Amino acid sequence: MTAPTTYAWEIEARELRVKAGRRTAVDGVTLTLGRGVHGLLGPNGAGKTTLIRALATVVKPASGTLSLFGGGDLRDVRARIGYLPQDFGYYRRFTVRDFVSYVAWLKEMPSRDVPAAVQRAIDRVGLAERADDKLKSLSGGMIRRVGIAQAIVNDPEVLLLDEPTVGLDPMQRLRFRELMAELGADACVVVSTHLVEDVAAGCSDVVILDRGKVVFQGTPARLAAAGSGDHPGDSPIERGYSATLALPDRPGSW
Repeated sequence: MTAPTTYAWEIEARELRVKAGRRTAVDGVTLTLGRGVHGLLGPNGAGKTTLIRALATVVKPASGTLSLFGGGDLRDVRARIGYLPQDFGYYRRFTVRDFVSYVAWLKEMPSRDVPAAVQRAIDRVGLAERADDKLKSLSGGMIRRVGIAQAIVNDPEVLLLDEPTVGLDPMQRLRFRELMAELGADACVVVSTHLVEDVAAGCSDVVILDRGKVVFQGTPARLAAAGSGDHPGDSPIERGYSATLALPDRPGSW
């Protein structure tokens, strides 16, 4: 089998516009994202989920261009992506192992590779002891970890995670950051979150969306430097985030 071609950028968007219903939720976004962990921040309604859905090939752009791995057959592109939606569907009567195996099958992984890949994904999210328990018996935080497991089972080259730490306790969030750092060494990981501190601790790059547009892209250190003591926030990066969005000047901000 021929090895996949490696590109300088796994994701390249140019003047990308994507609609959510009749509204333009992503408005002229230009981005290039390569290996590493990229944090996607922004207020509610900024377009984060719509952008993630477009990168995952779930929704088609209204205009502009979007290229993953330099282009190619959509089926092949999807086989190289891992995706955790904000709300993901699952079969309550499946066990953890059954569900992650089912997703591996959907991703057309070779049958001989599936058992080991499934076990590895389950181990990486700390659910080895619950692997044969039914999903309906799990807590909300455990279900979220199953969602992460299904997203990484195929060792994706692009991993897209929408609010992955919802429901995780503080220790689980720390482990999640460690896992993202491991994965980001070999893949392009995009994490959409509203938790600024998670971005500060776990991301090499930050993208901030506001009203469908990119208003910042850079390192966490650069974002922290954008703020001052006059801006709201409990940490330098939170104050930098506030400064970037000019929160005091936004209608209805509080």
